[in-house]
Amino acid sequence: MAYELTEQKKVGLGLIGFGLSFTFLGVILYFDRGLLALGNLFWLIGVGLLLGWQSTWRLFTNVNNLKGTVCFVLGLFLIFVRWPIIGIVLEIYGCIVLFGGFWSTVKMFLSQIPFVGWMIQYPLMVLEQLVRGSR
Repeated sequence: MAYELTEQKKVGLGLIGFGLSFTFLGVILYFDRGLLALGNLFWLIGVGLLLGWQSTWRLFTNVNNLKGTVCFVLGLFLIFVRWPIIGIVLEIYGCIVLFGGFWSTVKMFLSQIPFVGWMIQYPLMVLEQLVRGSR
């Protein structure tokens, strides 16, 4: 099965969740450098556990993903040298570039979850009805 969750992947998902939570708290608490750094470390370790260490290394060192990797690492460095706002912006851009190919898979996975799937599909249905109604 393609989406089988082993114990290692469950721990990886948990660490990614903790990483996003710490990052969110760091942003809410006026870009607290300590929380942002912990969030980044949890997130990176979680991605490594979820994808596997070799796949994560290949993702970050792939020539096609070089721009995203440089932006992410530069953003991480800027957080550590006390420029958290610019660092977070660069990290978000780097993540979007790095994981841009996964968005369709994530959307398909999320659309299979009962309430979340409805939340994803409902705005698209409303837009489609609006477009059809305006013709």
